[in-house]
Amino acid sequence: MSDVAIRVSNLGKQYKIGARRQRADTLRDALAGTVKRFVGQFGAGGRPGETNTIWALKDVSFEVKRGEVLGVIGRNGAGKSTLLKILSRITEPTTGEVDLHGRVGSLLEVGTGFHAELSGRENIYLNGAIIGMKRREIQRRFDEIVDFAGVEQFIDTPVKHYSSGMYVRLAFAVAAYMETEILLIDEVLAVGDAEFQRKCLDRLETDARLRQVTTLVVSHNIGTIRQLCAKALLLHKGELVMFGPAGDVCDEYLRLVNRGVVSRVSAQRLEKSEEATIFDCWCAVNGQRTTQLSVPDRLEVHAVVDIHLPCLLSLEAALHDQSGHPIGFAQYGLARNDPLPLEPGRFELCLKFPSIQLANGHYTLNLSIGKPNLLFYDLILSALELEVHSNPDQVTQWTFAQTKGQGSVLFECDFSVVPLSAT
Repeated sequence: MSDVAIRVSNLGKQYKIGARRQRADTLRDALAGTVKRFVGQFGAGGRPGETNTIWALKDVSFEVKRGEVLGVIGRNGAGKSTLLKILSRITEPTTGEVDLHGRVGSLLEVGTGFHAELSGRENIYLNGAIIGMKRREIQRRFDEIVDFAGVEQFIDTPVKHYSSGMYVRLAFAVAAYMETEILLIDEVLAVGDAEFQRKCLDRLETDARLRQVTTLVVSHNIGTIRQLCAKALLLHKGELVMFGPAGDVCDEYLRLVNRGVVSRVSAQRLEKSEEATIFDCWCAVNGQRTTQLSVPDRLEVHAVVDIHLPCLLSLEAALHDQSGHPIGFAQYGLARNDPLPLEPGRFELCLKFPSIQLANGHYTLNLSIGKPNLLFYDLILSALELEVHSNPDQVTQWTFAQTKGQGSVLFECDFSVVPLSAT
């Protein structure tokens, strides 16, 4: 038996933008066609009947072995959901081939695969039949599915009356507990609460380890991808940018998202006032501009600020880890410091962080200036990016701890042992 569960070769999917149906099946279709022709003639650009094409996926190739959990990441519109729909046989590829070795279960979007008029019980049997399970196989897993989903009280209620949380819990339980060899999961797990998401991750890890279930997970939660997946692939504008160890691929994704410090100063600005604005900003070590930090060097954050009206000013730099979680911040003028009284002009401000034992990885900083404890003059999200390199003799254990959820900061503590009794 081949060790490869999924093989994708030169896969491509092309869509036509603006293509129209050739005939109207209903009165509604006929009316819609009339409106489209009117808009095309008088309100829309291009000639009537003109179509454009777009490649949602282009020349994508990769392999996934049995029992592997593969993360699929990328910006919105990168082609992630299209890839899973092709693997699920919901849509056909334009070019290329897909080889799947094993029974496939999928959980793509809330509602996919469920019939709204059928009860939860009936939908369980329907989904089992769709993937080729026999009735006795479904009966054997039925109680586990209902218990995991927590919908026993409503199992004979039509699912159209379910809340979105109930819907996705049952859908995940059906996908996870049916005897599938390949499981495809889109971003729908974000619908559930934190406890349910934890249960889902535990279930996926158990299936991969014990039952050798091959799993593809699409998610924007980089922390989840790092924790759950050994490998990941990065899609960008329909093309495969990188395929390899999950940590490396996640780092590349974050570099892709945060690339271009100068453009972020304008594009990611959330607040802007008449009193003062941030003109430029950068990270430095010992006064030298850099995007690299070697622990235990002290990080400096510099900001060039234009003061337009006399004001009191505070400065804050908030540090976030590679999953977007806040770690802490440095500030001047908010708490024990006195705010800066500044007259109109241009000034360079500098915040110097203490020596922080940060784990290896990619970090970003939000930068803001404002009137202390009252309002922002200027606030820029992800204004700066930083690559941290730690002491080499700490890297292996520390990086392992970080991926297991211990966090990004290592606390250096004093340690003592006091004997309380003789042995």
